[in-house]
Amino acid sequence: MRPLYLHAAAAAFAARVAATLEVDLPVSAQSDEVESDSTAVFYDAAHPVLVGNDGGASSGGFRLFDLDSETTLTETNHETPGRTKLVTTVYDVGGKDFIATIAQPDSYFRLYDARTAEQVGEPIARALGDWSALCAWKSQSSGEQYLYLFGKRQAVHFLLRGSNSSYELVEIQTFNTTVEASSCAVSLSAQSVYFATDDSPKIYAFAAAETTTVPQISVLGEAGDNVTGLAAYVGSTSDYLLVAQEDIVAIYDTSFMLLGSMTITGDESVEVKGLYVYQAPTRRYPSGALTYATESDSGKGFAASSLEAAFKGLDLDANTAYDPRKKAFNSSTPICPECSLSGFCQNDNNSRAEQSCSCFAGFTGDDCSTFTCRNDCSVHGQCIGANLCECDEGWGGLYCTFKVVQPIAETDANGGDGDDPAIWISPTNKSESRIITTTKSEDGAGFGVFDLSGKLLQTIVAGEPNNVDVIYNFSAGNRTVDLIYAGCRADNTLCLFEMTANGILQPIAGGTQPTKDDYEVYGSCVYRSRISDKQYLFVNAKTAEYLQYELSWADGALQTSLVRSFTGGSGGQVEGCVSDEANGWIILGEEPHALWRYGAEPDDDSSEGYIIGGVGDGKMYADVEGVTLVEGPSADKGFIIVSQQGVSAYNVYRRAAPHEYVETFTISENTVKGIDAVTNTDGIAAVGAGLGDAFPDGLVVTHDDADQLPEGGTSDKASFKLVSLRDVLDDALMEGVDKNWDPRSS
Repeated sequence: MRPLYLHAAAAAFAARVAATLEVDLPVSAQSDEVESDSTAVFYDAAHPVLVGNDGGASSGGFRLFDLDSETTLTETNHETPGRTKLVTTVYDVGGKDFIATIAQPDSYFRLYDARTAEQVGEPIARALGDWSALCAWKSQSSGEQYLYLFGKRQAVHFLLRGSNSSYELVEIQTFNTTVEASSCAVSLSAQSVYFATDDSPKIYAFAAAETTTVPQISVLGEAGDNVTGLAAYVGSTSDYLLVAQEDIVAIYDTSFMLLGSMTITGDESVEVKGLYVYQAPTRRYPSGALTYATESDSGKGFAASSLEAAFKGLDLDANTAYDPRKKAFNSSTPICPECSLSGFCQNDNNSRAEQSCSCFAGFTGDDCSTFTCRNDCSVHGQCIGANLCECDEGWGGLYCTFKVVQPIAETDANGGDGDDPAIWISPTNKSESRIITTTKSEDGAGFGVFDLSGKLLQTIVAGEPNNVDVIYNFSAGNRTVDLIYAGCRADNTLCLFEMTANGILQPIAGGTQPTKDDYEVYGSCVYRSRISDKQYLFVNAKTAEYLQYELSWADGALQTSLVRSFTGGSGGQVEGCVSDEANGWIILGEEPHALWRYGAEPDDDSSEGYIIGGVGDGKMYADVEGVTLVEGPSADKGFIIVSQQGVSAYNVYRRAAPHEYVETFTISENTVKGIDAVTNTDGIAAVGAGLGDAFPDGLVVTHDDADQLPEGGTSDKASFKLVSLRDVLDDALMEGVDKNWDPRSS
């Protein structure tokens, strides 16, 4: 039998939760529209600052706002190093306070003086990857400043240090995580790092520690709904963990006991993420403020809410005395000269005679004085620092593993957020072939049509098309036509247009076809059966559900009928796909995990796919995005090319099973022609057929996320880069390409 005092305690706790579980948290101030993801704050008694990222193409970087603004946050500064998702603040590093960011176009960490917003020196480190969460931790025992950077099922632990205006970011270690983190926070009292992923209520934890030992990750608990953001509130004795779930912010103690929740009010249908807390009192916020990124019916931006009434309503103690600059008492750093300041000193039995070194990543030796590079710079470069390679000419990327090619041309900037290209081969003159691209944003939504020099010839409005493909020789009654197909996200339909023989897009009867109820369209591709000669359309959703429709012509219009549905990959987010008609396959990318192959016939078994390449296999990196097929002279010849967004590179695999890996390439700038490098790439299309004098050996067209202008800055419109296939594949590999491929005779 339970003691009476336990029953009483349980009853008291139940009464407290019932009485204080929910309070409102009104929006106190918000910004104008910004492409927002994350916030940070800078503690300044006179001028408290909200720091927000800017994910825009031309405006990308970060913005500073006066936290004490009235109803509209007043912007005080805007820096534009490039499209940026992650920002944080650090204090008293070499005696200075900084804003730390990592820009997506070049993957460089940069430091900015937190008071002036001026960049401090050159970028301090490059971290190629698709990063999704960043948080700072200052060790309370040593005073050292660390950063945790999260990406596709991995995290990197960095040390940030400096003196005399010189700063460096040193990798401690890289380790695997169970999920792709979308938010993170650090508790000082619990000495724990917390992280969570989109589309899951689980919160994960591991120890914040000065060690090179891989941390043990555990599940701290599950929130009431999918987590959209995390923040830590430093308490007087123990910290609080704030967990955002759309418009609700729940508050837990560090043992994950629910203390109450706050509902954001003042904005309709709002979802909040990118949480941060300013705990010190300010003119407007005597008990501190919660800052966050917002997305609602009114757009995206940043906001702040006062914690005073909410904390009183939840009977929580406000620790307004918190000071992030407070130095650790009697601090002692484990980073010592005996380990060349490149590792942690470990004293066995508290004896200096038995001291050993635990070296940081890229350092080795008894005293960590020797630097090394992963993969020995892939035999294509020289190791000049800890995991720092100087690549030979023609090589670059991660440890010199990527072949470097240059673009010959680029398309005129067009539309807003571009995604995917297709190449239409002219039936009369291959030099008059066209490049078709998509704009998936509301701004400029539709298709662009370009010639082989990249000149924009035509735009046509469509409902936010994402991926685009070409259908050749489709029987439309008594006519044979070419079609352009895409999944259109604005209304979750299948969009089709006719491409005339002279390369002009025009509407066609039945060009808008429905999908099933409550289905959210994402990627798409096409397939014509060599068995039945039927034409099929594939479309997918982020949930990995693929729908396969048969396309036909009846009653003077296009018609579709659903013939199959299946889950692509392991259930992670999917998008890009391409069909191999000669082999009867559909090849699809699961962004965080792998490139897969399935049978493309409606009656093929789709219960299990074949993995062509997987993230983490040493060759493939996330996100797995666009996929294209370069046809060969036979079904066992040719190549599959897939883009990898996080490292701005492309893998080439042989078409024939078991799909041997061939190479990885990346696209650098062409300084002679004033064409910038490809960054954060998405869709890709390629053909091996000669396309006249411009591309006699085939063409590769790729999406470029940030079109950096020759005169400086970044365009707010999308561009696509054009590369000769011969620059990608050497002479021996080109023997496996059908230079005379005719899609209408296949």
